[in-house]
Amino acid sequence: MISFINLILTVIDVYSYLVIASAIMSWLVAFNVINPRNDIVRAIGNFLYQITEPALRPIRNILPNLGGVDISPVILLLLLWFVSSLIREYAYSLLL
Repeated sequence: MISFINLILTVIDVYSYLVIASAIMSWLVAFNVINPRNDIVRAIGNFLYQITEPALRPIRNILPNLGGVDISPVILLLLLWFVSSLIREYAYSLLL
């Protein structure tokens, strides 16, 4: 059971890194640091968008318009870290 909990925590950590990478990629494209017409950059951006958008879209629908500032990745990261903390706190205390 501990292995399963560790697997879930690892998946949450990897998804957190993907959310961070997606946010950084969007900044780099917005400031013309990287060229989105490049095939590799487009493939990476498309992958990051498809993997993170299902979790970010409901948060964006709830948040009010902040004038072009998107804080939904920050809120998603806080939620992921909160869930990870809950799993560590309660699951390990029940198993030990």
